[in-house]
Amino acid sequence: MTMQPLKAVVRNGRLVVDEPTALPEGTEIELVPVDDVLTAGGDDLDDEERAELHAELHASIAEIEAGQTEDFATLLAELRQRQ
Repeated sequence: MTMQPLKAVVRNGRLVVDEPTALPEGTEIELVPVDDVLTAGGDDLDDEERAELHAELHASIAEIEAGQTEDFATLLAELRQRQ
């Protein structure tokens, strides 16, 4: 089940969520201020992990530009034939 992000407002020092949810009673969630997430780059990667991700993305783009990719539908059809 994919859960949509919840919005909360601070009122009198308490977080108030004024949206319905399908979460079971007693479920604990972690709330992180949006500004903190954006300051951290929008994810939970550290600087080394983010550099590795960017290097892989650049390598993938270079493969695409060099025509070193395969059509997913063709690959999937070939895998299904092997079964």
